[in-house]
Amino acid sequence: IATLFSILMYVSYLPQIMNNLAGVKGNPLQPLCAMINSSLWVAYGLIKEKKDWPVVTANLPGIFLGLAAFLTAL
Repeated sequence: IATLFSILMYVSYLPQIMNNLAGVKGNPLQPLCAMINSSLWVAYGLIKEKKDWPVVTANLPGIFLGLAAFLTAL
């Protein structure tokens, strides 16, 4: 359940990305922090001896969607 809600949290960036592309720019700081946070969690999940796939799966969308929201907000 936590993995599902983590993915939904990052998918919620899609409206912000669409608004950014339409010219209604949002604040880039929060998606940048989300992208960094997601990257660190994915790295943690992958470097463990026994890979933590739920952590990786839950945070992988945050890297790409956080980055997209950040870049389009600039």
